[in-house]
Amino acid sequence: MLETDLVADLLKGVEERDIVDEAAVLVTGYLGSPGNAAVIADFVERALIRNSKLIYLCDPVIGDDGRVYVADGILDVVRHRLLPAANLTTPNQFELELLSGITIADAQGLRAACTALAGTGRTDVVATGCTLTDTPEGQVETILCADGQLSRFATPRLPIRPSGTGDLLTGLIAAHLAKGKAMEAAVRLAVETIFAVLVRTQEAGTAEMRLVPLPGRKQ
Repeated sequence: MLETDLVADLLKGVEERDIVDEAAVLVTGYLGSPGNAAVIADFVERALIRNSKLIYLCDPVIGDDGRVYVADGILDVVRHRLLPAANLTTPNQFELELLSGITIADAQGLRAACTALAGTGRTDVVATGCTLTDTPEGQVETILCADGQLSRFATPRLPIRPSGTGDLLTGLIAAHLAKGKAMEAAVRLAVETIFAVLVRTQEAGTAEMRLVPLPGRKQ
């Protein structure tokens, strides 16, 4: 975890080098500490004023499997400062329930949770790791909720749980958006890539995600 003063100085450097003006997408993820969360929120607000075309993707890294694993105070910054500014957010099902205050069992509940999360803004939601009452057995879903409409992407559930799949999905979506892909296409392509990586990881038998093929094997 970096010191708050250092994070603030690094972000100042980003601004001084005009990177905000050139960027297409801004992503926030794990925030580390309440102090870091605050200076990052300040930066996001300044960046969106400076570059009105910037797409802001907020990955609200808070917890999973019913457990919050970030410091006290971070949830408030995410809920009250970052999410209201976001064009897109990528919570897992636990984070979506926690942030919206709605327990999700079916598509109707997920739609209600996404609507509550967006509030009065126009924030699209990509809910990850979803298992709803009508999710096919043995599968897991990534669900895009945009303007109240759901686009559902199901893949087989594999018997592995490597760390960082949410981070990778967010990064892939951001990259596709930066290349000009439409939202639904960006999410679909990201889900396809994640599944391919997880299959490769399972075949390799490694604890960490296998992002590139093993030597001597086909892509």
